Amino acid sequence: MQADVFTYRNPSASAQQGPLKGKSFVIQPNMSVRGWHTEAGSVALKGFIAVEDATVIERLDKAGAAMVGSTRMSELGLGLHGDTTGLALSGGETDMALMTDMMGEARITASRIKTYGFKPTSGIVSRFGLIGLVPSMECFGIIARVPKDISLAMETIASYDDRDFSMYSGEMPSFSQVTKTAEPITTIGIIKECLETLDEGETRAFRNGLDRLKVLGYALNDLCLPDFDIVGTVHHIIGSVEASSSCGKYDGVRYGHRTAAAVKNWNDMYIKTRAESFGPLIKSYLFQGAYFQFENYAAFENASRIRARLVNDLDGLFKKVDAIAFPTGRRKFQAAARTLDDIYHECSLTLLANVMGLPAVQVPGLVLDGNTDLGLQIIGSRLSDARLLSLVARVSNTAEGV
Repeated sequence: MQADVFTYRNPSASAQQGPLKGKSFVIQPNMSVRGWHTEAGSVALKGFIAVEDATVIERLDKAGAAMVGSTRMSELGLGLHGDTTGLALSGGETDMALMTDMMGEARITASRIKTYGFKPTSGIVSRFGLIGLVPSMECFGIIARVPKDISLAMETIASYDDRDFSMYSGEMPSFSQVTKTAEPITTIGIIKECLETLDEGETRAFRNGLDRLKVLGYALNDLCLPDFDIVGTVHHIIGSVEASSSCGKYDGVRYGHRTAAAVKNWNDMYIKTRAESFGPLIKSYLFQGAYFQFENYAAFENASRIRARLVNDLDGLFKKVDAIAFPTGRRKFQAAARTLDDIYHECSLTLLANVMGLPAVQVPGLVLDGNTDLGLQIIGSRLSDARLLSLVARVSNTAEGV
């Protein structure tokens, strides 16, 4: 299993003293660990070895966590094709995993292996040392078999880091006693426009999951979000533009892959290196981003305006409810999608949290389509991370059935 699942297995993985002693992690190879190959699943970074630890790795290490190794991943974290993080967890190789959540990948992976996945509020966990693709919409996601472990990990990694200029500088959520939060979630919203995108089986499974929430005492309110059907388009346009900009640094000059073909000059070397460095999926994403940057910038401006409008609309909805529920996965995609269109459809129910930078948690055992667990996803308002984990602590006791 190790040869298929891991790109690197740490020969000296051992627990140290600290609050996470006895807990093990796997990571993806786009997260910097000093001395480890950090190739992010891409030829562009072939042979690159990290020279220092990412902030989250540094903090986990100081807290006593054992770093097992790095798993395989899709190129630069776009989608889930080829990713083996879920296999490491389901195979008992680790207690938890750190996984880039750019489109909902951590939550979808968690739903497929019937466990818990968490995406924090953007800006409360440092991205320093993460080889990113879409900076404004990606973060470190956590997958764990036990909800309490997510709280322990967040207590360790959620704090200000002056090396990440995108960090939130205000008071952070407190994860030390999430089960005793003073403001528990009691009211959960259901977006009408989301229900309209579900097929018959997904709708039936989701409503059965909602019935279980009712039994647990949660009030359910119907909501409207008119722009829900274009969230994917907003993510696609903004994401591809950011990706095109982010990948400009892979030029074969300082690190990573450089073409071995004959070249006439530096510009020729750059062009041939770039052509060899990326796979077809990433290339198509970067080409689209370049198009919106240089040929149709108005589309990018419109997507940005809609994103701002969505922020205002969701602020209004969170005045009516404490959180909003969605299924996590789609029935059609129980194997990883391979095209951009399929990836966006596969992640269509998880994209909203990334576009808005909101916290979201995946809970297993409630939204069941036969033997398939589609997952229940709860999205909270900005900085309501501890409240979401408090909900999970309660619901997890009955997730196998009410």
